Amino acid sequence: MAEPRCGVSDEGSQQIWAKRVNIIFTARSSAPMAPWRRRKRSAVRADKWYKRHLAYRIENWPSHLSLGSLRLAVNAAFQLWSNVSGLVFQEAPEGPADIRLAFYEGDHNDGASNAFDGPGGALAHAFLPRRGEAHFDMAERWTLNGHKGHNLFMVMAHEIGHTLGLEHSPVRHALMSPYYRKLGRSLVVSWDDILAVQQLYGKPPGDRPVRLPGEVLHAALQEWEFMDVLNRRQSNGLPLYCQSGLFDAITGDQNGTIAVFRGSVYWTVSADGVVSGPLPLRQSWSDLPVAIEAAAFSPLDAKWFFFKGKRMWRYSGRVLDPGFPKQSVELGLPRHPDCAFYYAPLGHMVLFKGSRYFVLNLQTLLQEPYYPRRLKDWTGVPQGTNGVLSRPDGRLYLFREQQYWRFDPLKVRVTRVGQWAKELSWIGCGEGPQSNNIL
Repeated sequence: MAEPRCGVSDEGSQQIWAKRVNIIFTARSSAPMAPWRRRKRSAVRADKWYKRHLAYRIENWPSHLSLGSLRLAVNAAFQLWSNVSGLVFQEAPEGPADIRLAFYEGDHNDGASNAFDGPGGALAHAFLPRRGEAHFDMAERWTLNGHKGHNLFMVMAHEIGHTLGLEHSPVRHALMSPYYRKLGRSLVVSWDDILAVQQLYGKPPGDRPVRLPGEVLHAALQEWEFMDVLNRRQSNGLPLYCQSGLFDAITGDQNGTIAVFRGSVYWTVSADGVVSGPLPLRQSWSDLPVAIEAAAFSPLDAKWFFFKGKRMWRYSGRVLDPGFPKQSVELGLPRHPDCAFYYAPLGHMVLFKGSRYFVLNLQTLLQEPYYPRRLKDWTGVPQGTNGVLSRPDGRLYLFREQQYWRFDPLKVRVTRVGQWAKELSWIGCGEGPQSNNIL
């Protein structure tokens, strides 16, 4: 239940799926049952739309996503269903729309059971045909490129399925599974998704469904986001990570240059505050995946470390070291770490993951004995930080979303909390210093 989950109830899903499978093996018609035999449904729900051309509208969207990129992702999500059915979709920015997509926080007049609960839990929910609405939690960290956060394209495609009348599927890798899946290399819509939508709306013209693999869509989303980065930088001169308050990882080298990573690009901030970028990540470190989850620099040997999923990469400058990438489990490290950084008092690398932290010996590349330990050793440090910087005075700055925590290694606790884009001028966002003190 801790997995990212759709907020729509599973009631009736198993029975509907069983009937669908029965039709496959018995070759019975999928025509509607007689009125006196049909399963009773509530008055606000309907089995399907009784037309094939549907209009949709985006009511609002998170500020860290541009409308241009969001519209492309939404269009692609609707196109998935159009490719395998007899439906046609058209955006209607103004005027009446059959399907409306909106972002909300907390209670938004859908009933207490449908109130959004902030990061984690249910990410979205939708209503079956006639009402035609899909709601998404504004407080979640939405992404279009599959890096840290929840892939809005996949969640959007799932919820659109509900607005078309599809209930949840027990097929593990189906798009309509109650647990949101990640955008991988496999086909986005499964055989069960196709069968479900075609039972309601028939097959596409020509009877030749188009089933796009995830890697094709991933590449398209990556390109859209990269163009978004360039366009938004040109709009006001600030790098995108400053405008949105979001990045995936951050680290600094021996010269005091900071590297900020987001999706397929990164920026550098020199010791005197000059920002360069965005630069393509794989142009500098060619063997990396399209996005990373954690990055760290070791001043001991001037090595760069990158983490994604279950693997770790180590570079000498821009050259991948022999024998890398390595499997994290072989080193005693967790998959999908929150962040990584070199910690001078220990002389080793530290990784945070959830409520625990791990210590990696950089000489042996093995986890130090007696670890992992509980994160509470770092008094005041929250879970889920996505980057750590060590400053010349020895203090650490930990980042999560728009906030930072300053940690004093001598006092072994957090001594200050604030908003990094507004208060830390050395991070490249051009604002003056202000802060909140902690006693």
